[in-house]
Amino acid sequence: MSFRQRLASAAPAKGTVVTVGVFDGVHEGHRHLLRQVVELAGSEYIPAVVTFTNRPVTVLNPGTEPSYLTTLEQRIDLIKEQGIELVVCLEFTDEFSQITAADFAAALSEDLNMKGLVLGPDSALGKDRQGDLTFMQEQGKELDFWARSVEPLEIEGQPVKSRRVRDALTNGNVGMCPKLLGRNHVLSGTVVIGDQRGRTLGFPTANIDVDDQLLLPGDGIYATWAVIDGKRHRSATSIGIRPTFELSQRLVEVFVMDFSADLYGKTVGVEFIKKVRDQEKFDGLDALIKQINRDVDDCRQVLDQDENRNNG
Repeated sequence: MSFRQRLASAAPAKGTVVTVGVFDGVHEGHRHLLRQVVELAGSEYIPAVVTFTNRPVTVLNPGTEPSYLTTLEQRIDLIKEQGIELVVCLEFTDEFSQITAADFAAALSEDLNMKGLVLGPDSALGKDRQGDLTFMQEQGKELDFWARSVEPLEIEGQPVKSRRVRDALTNGNVGMCPKLLGRNHVLSGTVVIGDQRGRTLGFPTANIDVDDQLLLPGDGIYATWAVIDGKRHRSATSIGIRPTFELSQRLVEVFVMDFSADLYGKTVGVEFIKKVRDQEKFDGLDALIKQINRDVDDCRQVLDQDENRNNG
């Protein structure tokens, strides 16, 4: 299906106010933009988003490894939570990268009945980024739509961007996520059978199979909430290669406190609250077990404080 066919298949019943982008993470900067789309659409038009299933950089710079903050399904849900009524997903391909800004504007106007276009900060559409605000405003005069841009949202003196969220996660600074994302960072995946080494240590862990395109927080031990069947449970999560056992595979392992049910095959969400320590190599199992006990106590204390703060 061509991009024009994909747009046409989503043809709305009335005019739209549209914004375009990847919206990876749907962070506070994105939400700031989406709120304005909804406000500008009002009751007369449909607020709409055209998003890409993949990051354009993976096509424009072949060999670039993709890393996403959310899956496409999570992204769509988060976008709709902001009041967006229509989400159209397009694949960014080599062919798509050659579409001119004028042709893209015409497609949005004709296929989505676009009456307004909202551009994010530094946003430009079409081949060679020709479609900046001035260009799109000129196109709008011919195609009967208006175009405007929004100012960047700044937090702690810096614009909120997906790269800033990725940097925070890579450094293990999950405590910045509520500020930048407007929520805690969450990973989810299916519980798979691991080597069951945690069970022999007295701390059975759930080995979470996470989409390999999702960005993991930096290696270490984290205080987390494990979301199981819609209920949150206190948990301690290890991300890393387990150097004490001289292993090399990077794993996400969750010890769910005060919980004993079988989790194999279940989808578990992991909500990150705070990093309690870096990954370390220990001299023997006794030292490791003592540290795990301290980790669990530390995580429990962090989660108790988090619960009290949210209930206060």
